[in-house]
Amino acid sequence: MEQRTGRDKSVPAPNSHVGYRSPPEATRFKKGASGNPRGRPKGSLNVSTVLTRTLREKVVVNQNGRRRTVTKLEAALKQLVDQAAAGNLRALRHLTALALDAEAQQNVRDSQLRNLGELDRDVMQGILQRFQVTREQRNSLQGDDHHDHEVERC
Repeated sequence: MEQRTGRDKSVPAPNSHVGYRSPPEATRFKKGASGNPRGRPKGSLNVSTVLTRTLREKVVVNQNGRRRTVTKLEAALKQLVDQAAAGNLRALRHLTALALDAEAQQNVRDSQLRNLGELDRDVMQGILQRFQVTREQRNSLQGDDHHDHEVERC
């Protein structure tokens, strides 16, 4: 009976190095072939993208006897506000939750802009200090040059 060893795979070429970040030639990805051939197809959309596109679609609504074109999101929010105003408690809860979430997101954006403003201010201050240092160095060098010229004239 013939014994099998763990080295039945193809023997690597003597000059190829196999080790960390250098796998054997036989197991490397082939040029032009995907590492995940049955993965997500190109152009397929996730739920967030589909939802955003759908909410941005235009619809025609009648408002006060006039026909208006608005996005589906606007139409849905208008209906939600109208239902909440009519006393529908479920609509009122949804509207309140949306309003609180929108306010929280706005507060986050405002604080990020404020922080960005502070960061920008710090960066500009650092740049101005570097310019000031180079100007002082240049002035001191020019002062030395003028002094040398005056000595030469005497």
